[in-house]
Amino acid sequence: MTIHHSCRSFGTANLFNMSLLRAVRLGALLVAQFLLAQESNDHTANSVRRYRVIDLGTPRGSTFSQASTISDTGVISGLAALTPKNPQRAVVWENGRIRELRGFGGVNSGAFGAVKRGQLVAVGQAESADIDPNHENFCGYGGVERCVPVLWNGHHARQLPTLGGNNGTAGPINARGEIAGTAETEVTDLDCSGTVAPNGTGPQVLGYKGVVWGPEFGLRRTLEPLSEKGDRVSTALWMNDRGEAVGASGTCANTEPPPLAYGPHAVLWDRDGVPYDLGNLGSTVANAALSINNHGVVVGASSPTDQSTNSNGVLAFLWTREQGMRSLGTLPDDVASGATGINDRGVIIGVSIDPMGNPRAVVWQHGSIASLNDLAIGDSPFETLLFAFGINYAGEIVGFGVTDAGDVHGFLATPCDDAIDSEPFPRHTRRQAIIPEYVRDMIRERLESHRR
Repeated sequence: MTIHHSCRSFGTANLFNMSLLRAVRLGALLVAQFLLAQESNDHTANSVRRYRVIDLGTPRGSTFSQASTISDTGVISGLAALTPKNPQRAVVWENGRIRELRGFGGVNSGAFGAVKRGQLVAVGQAESADIDPNHENFCGYGGVERCVPVLWNGHHARQLPTLGGNNGTAGPINARGEIAGTAETEVTDLDCSGTVAPNGTGPQVLGYKGVVWGPEFGLRRTLEPLSEKGDRVSTALWMNDRGEAVGASGTCANTEPPPLAYGPHAVLWDRDGVPYDLGNLGSTVANAALSINNHGVVVGASSPTDQSTNSNGVLAFLWTREQGMRSLGTLPDDVASGATGINDRGVIIGVSIDPMGNPRAVVWQHGSIASLNDLAIGDSPFETLLFAFGINYAGEIVGFGVTDAGDVHGFLATPCDDAIDSEPFPRHTRRQAIIPEYVRDMIRERLESHRR
């Protein structure tokens, strides 16, 4: 087995300068074709893609960053802070540079999608200077300020409309300029528990629903919950270029909005906004569809038993119209997983979690799972890659990990055409990284969930 430690034209010297033409990739695929779909220059049908990993860094004065999404033209969105416990600010990485996005009167913000449409367009959420009348802490920043969905167009920030409520969150944005997100209604929901959720949000008072903004500024349509299941709230987490969205549906008592979004039902909304229940792996405790590609293939996380929680027992899933939902499993000896992204070539990314709650970024290729740490070539600047959040058509992956210096930074993993194995995936190794305590606290907050 030979690995050449070099990459094709997406190498670190010019990877931010790439420009890809978005081809029309909307034709229906057979399930077998999807499972075997590979990039056009793979050497064999079962070859294993390797990756060159770089540190995306942080703005001056910060030590923490997290990359959330990457567009087909290489624009990366995310957030940065002095540490995760300090105020977080929305950032984008473009042409090798980090740029902070202007806030909306408050101290915290985050970007969850960005594209280049003449000028940079980014979407996300930001605290305002106004106090929420219900003190909901909708976005989990720990304060009592309103948190609003935001569109950054160039250097200008604009609040996207809600459904009459006080809060919302936006992201991602597709190639047509449509934005998926979640917005509060003006109706008090009596199903809400009145307590702070495990992810730090709440106590929730108002109802909320998934929404689609754009392509022109303003609200286009509401993504209704599964009313036939008795659901009253919904949250939209991803949208493809065809206008299909995915997320979760339930009641205010058993559903959480972002950042830790799940409900009893994983949902797909078609282009007309009609919801479809994607099923589950055995239980309605915690389910969420987290990403959908342009072929209509969905990935996410689902609970196989009623004892499942987000950090113990929830499993990554793959859903197709032909075969429905099936589990993608975990790394050996791990207890939970989640699939956070899928590109049009069928590469799936996500996270696998061990019994101690330690996550590792993972990649599914050809139906097999591997730690992204094991697929990295050369001298990686990271001790361990924790979460993989976003993937584009070229197969570039973004997320965050622990650097050799012990800080948490966003990473970019670029596939290397001249670093392909024709042998099976490498044997999984468990890197005994020393994870800073504040990082463990951050992970614990993200993964904790009710046992319903």
